[in-house]
Amino acid sequence: MFAYLVLLHDPKPHPFLCIEEPENQLFPQLLGLLVEELRDYAVRGGQVFISTHSPEVLNHVEIDEAFFLKKEQGITAIEPLADNQQIRRFIEEGDKLGWLWNQDLLEI
Repeated sequence: MFAYLVLLHDPKPHPFLCIEEPENQLFPQLLGLLVEELRDYAVRGGQVFISTHSPEVLNHVEIDEAFFLKKEQGITAIEPLADNQQIRRFIEEGDKLGWLWNQDLLEI
């Protein structure tokens, strides 16, 4: 977590950050704090791309911040989860993205 905080509060921020599976080697209770720090970094002007296989990380992400990547015939398509009305309704009713993922409901 300390390394992430140093990176995210660098006086000369990077314009684009890619982080693969930030949940690895991180205490699970810190995942929400990390997502908030990444969100603040993006608000300050940086772009952040996270790939994860963790429903726990996804539970801290807003629907407008999440995208679904799907590979078909060797081509990867990127779809905003917010474009899916059923997923949006689930979120409006109180579900979290990670919970929906665990139930295989995030298919676009």
